[in-house]
Amino acid sequence: MFSIFKKELWAYFGTLGAYIVSAAFLLICSLFLWFFDNDFNVFNVGLATLNNFFILAPWVLMFLLPALTMKSIAEEEQNGTLVWLFSQPLSVSSIVLGKYWAILILVLFSLLPTFTYVYTINNLSLPKGNIDSGIIVSGYIGLLFLSMTFASIGIFCSSLVKNQVLAFVTGVFFCFICFYGFENLASYNLLGNLDYTLQKIGFFQHYTSFTKGIVDTRDIGYFIFVIVVFLLLSIRIINSKK
Repeated sequence: MFSIFKKELWAYFGTLGAYIVSAAFLLICSLFLWFFDNDFNVFNVGLATLNNFFILAPWVLMFLLPALTMKSIAEEEQNGTLVWLFSQPLSVSSIVLGKYWAILILVLFSLLPTFTYVYTINNLSLPKGNIDSGIIVSGYIGLLFLSMTFASIGIFCSSLVKNQVLAFVTGVFFCFICFYGFENLASYNLLGNLDYTLQKIGFFQHYTSFTKGIVDTRDIGYFIFVIVVFLLLSIRIINSKK
């Protein structure tokens, strides 16, 4: 697993890939939070809070993470190197986990520059330093778990299809359905008492708890369960290709 992990890290950080992704994430979030005249703009809100960042970030990551993961398995299969990996003394789980952890390092690398938002909000607040640090910390924890879940979905979709573009489209679709699809469907109140259950199936309610400053072990357990399920499905699908 460590060999795959190092190989994937070099593929990202040995080229401009990691830096472009990180810059794109920071640029998009910064434009919406500080420059564009919209509902996300911090100055329009007039409060020393990063709630709008935690609302905006999942929608950006919903596209960026499938773009990162689309080549993880699909490219290997397309280039014929997946068969070569099978011939090495590597288990399929090592291949999947090595690629998964490399993507998570890239996610952390992309999130680190956003701490400048915390510094800026802290200095702009009146009086200075009058921010709710607890909500900010819990928001980042929730964003990290959501990113980990999106990454597991992206790897699953990459193992599902051979074409990278199709893996990206499928990844975005699955991430959207899991994050907001169930929540949106439940809002129509078509299933009566089952609407609440439908909301709990999706990511939105569990993630929103973190943005309110609530770090619930049930929400953490939910995300860990979903991550494990999608990684196990990826391993099963790749095993079937041996």
